[in-house]
Amino acid sequence: MHQLDDGIFVKPGKSTLGEFLGRWLKEYVRPNLSPRTAEGYEYIIRRHLIPALGNIPLTQIKPEHLQKYYSEKLSAGRCDGNGGLSTRTVRHHHVALHTALESAVKWGVLVRNPADAVTPPRCQQTEMHILDEAGVRTLLKAAEDTPYYALFYMALYTGLRRSELLALRWSDVDLVLCELSVTRTLHHLRDGTFVYRSPKTAKSRRLVALSPSTALVLKKHKEQQEAEHILKGVPLKDNDLIFCHADGQPFLPNTVTHYWEKLVKRLSLGHIRLHDARHTHASLMLKQGVHPKIVQERLGHSSITVTFDTYSHVVPGLQQAAARKFDEFVNNRPQNEVENKNVKNNP
Repeated sequence: MHQLDDGIFVKPGKSTLGEFLGRWLKEYVRPNLSPRTAEGYEYIIRRHLIPALGNIPLTQIKPEHLQKYYSEKLSAGRCDGNGGLSTRTVRHHHVALHTALESAVKWGVLVRNPADAVTPPRCQQTEMHILDEAGVRTLLKAAEDTPYYALFYMALYTGLRRSELLALRWSDVDLVLCELSVTRTLHHLRDGTFVYRSPKTAKSRRLVALSPSTALVLKKHKEQQEAEHILKGVPLKDNDLIFCHADGQPFLPNTVTHYWEKLVKRLSLGHIRLHDARHTHASLMLKQGVHPKIVQERLGHSSITVTFDTYSHVVPGLQQAAARKFDEFVNNRPQNEVENKNVKNNP
């Protein structure tokens, strides 16, 4: 009666959670989200959520169902020594389920979101691995005669994401002003298609200054591409991809990553992922005393807080350097200079 008075009463229906999730994918996810995100949600829902929870009536879903599901996914397979899903993966399941049930509330199908009362597993902070200056030189030296040399150089010297690098066209780069524009990203879907999308946030659309050596590497890379196009009798166009196969087709993102991993392993540089090239760029800049705001702008972080949270491991060293500089400034100034300044300020 209270719900009727407040206008929030939902008549119990026979629709199951599985049926609703299928409808949600069709009517909300595919039209509104990026293909890559939609693909991830669909995989989680079809592979995990529907088989485990799909037969439960939507209006009868309770927090205890979800909490039990998370626990089972984390512990699945432990009896045979294989282990369950990682906390990060199960948390992705929680995000997908919470988002779907939130839509059910907005559509008037549920009174409240049962996922609000569930505690998802906490993700453990992944230890960041970066290259030092010598490591950067070693890796690039080894990659010099490979098809990915310019790509790896750009990853380390600009901090761009893999999806941003693979979407770059020659029209996005100004080799005279030494800068590039990040305006889109490239994604490779499970069905084999390539999709170009605008960056997720306004901050991700940005201008990134290029160092002289980076501009030189790109210039040589462009000359090689122009020579290849001349042999084929087709001129290089501004809209052609910078990093691609000889026929102009984009590099497969996973192939690029696997090549990086093999190269790093062969050089015994430790567990350095391709994404760690981005972390390496940011960390080395911060260690040089570059202002975090500049690093944020180069990386395309939504706020400087993200930059500080991600690279907090660099901050202690920066604070120590700042403390030493303050000490040197105060204690090493000539006494007569300080006294003369005090006289001028207090005539």
